Amino acid sequence: MTKDEVLGILIRSEDYVSGEHISRQLGISRAAVNLAVGSLRAEGYGIISKTRSGYKLISSPDRISYSELVQVMPAERLKDFIILESVDSTNNRLKTLEHEGAPSGTVVTADYQAAGKGRRGRTFVSPKGSGIYLSYLLRPECNADQISSLTAFVAVAVARSLEKVCGIDPQIKWVNDILAGGRKLCGILTELSVESESGAITGCVIGIGINVNMSVNDFPTELRDTATSISAVTGKPARRCDIIRELTAELDLLQTEFPSSRSKYLDYYRAHCPIIGKNINVYKIIGKDPVPAKALSISDDFSLLVEYKDGNRENLRSGEVTIRGMNGYI
Repeated sequence: MTKDEVLGILIRSEDYVSGEHISRQLGISRAAVNLAVGSLRAEGYGIISKTRSGYKLISSPDRISYSELVQVMPAERLKDFIILESVDSTNNRLKTLEHEGAPSGTVVTADYQAAGKGRRGRTFVSPKGSGIYLSYLLRPECNADQISSLTAFVAVAVARSLEKVCGIDPQIKWVNDILAGGRKLCGILTELSVESESGAITGCVIGIGINVNMSVNDFPTELRDTATSISAVTGKPARRCDIIRELTAELDLLQTEFPSSRSKYLDYYRAHCPIIGKNINVYKIIGKDPVPAKALSISDDFSLLVEYKDGNRENLRSGEVTIRGMNGYI
C-alpha cells in the first residue's frame, strides 16, 4: 500500500515532491519512501530525483496492476478484482471462482493469455503488454428467454466504454464483435452456467478481449487484413487501465439494468450496427457453406432479420455473418 500511495502522490504532482513531504503526508519514514521509490523504479516507472527538490515522475509503463488501477478506480471496487500477469484463460479462471461462490461483479484480468478463448472453439490472440483480457462475472436475475440478449447488452457496454475513453466511433457487427473502420477491435465470449435440475441460470462469465496497442506485426498473418487496434485507429497509444476503469463502470451499470433497460441498449445497438441493408453471408453451422442473404433490421430481441434469395425471411438468434465483398469484415 505504501508504494501505491507514493505513486499516487507523484502522479498528482506536476513538479518535484520532497521525500520529507511524502513521509509527513503518509506518516511513514524517509527510508520507507526511498524503498517505495526504488520498488516503483524496478517496475519501470521513470522517477528522477534532485537534491533539495525530491522526486518527480516523468514516465509510467502501461501496466495493468493494482498500483495503476487504484489511481483511477476506488479501492473498494478493486476488492473483487483478480489481477494476473498471465493465465491460460481469464474465462477459465473466473469460472473456477464462480463455482466457488464468487459474487456478481467479480473481475479477472491478465496481461497475457496462453489460451485465450474465442467463439466456436477459436483461439483469441492475446499478446503480452498490448491488450485487455478481462472476464466479468454476472449473476443475473432473469429467465432463460431473457438471457439470449445478454451478449448484445455487453457489446453496447464495451462500445460505449471505448467511445468515451478513446474517442473512436465503434461499430457492433451482429452479434457481438466490436469493429473500427470495418476491422475487428474486440471479441466477446459469454459462457453460462445452468442448474441442471431447475434450468436456472446460476452465473454468466463474460470474456472480453480488446486489441489496444497492437501493431500490425503483433497479429498472425491470417488476421492482418481483418483485425485492428485502438492505437492503429487513433494513431496514439491508449492507457489500458483507463479503459478497464470505464469498461468496469459500464458493466457494473449493465448489472443493474439487465434486462429491464432493453430499449436503451437496443437504440444504441441499432445506431452502431454496420450490416443493416448489406448483402451478407450467413454461417449457421460450423463447417457448412454460408447462405447468401440481405440484412434487413435488428429486431426487438436483438435477433437479426434477414431475407434470403428465395424471398424467405428469418430472425437469426445465433450464428455468424460476414458482409459479402468486404474483406475487412470478419
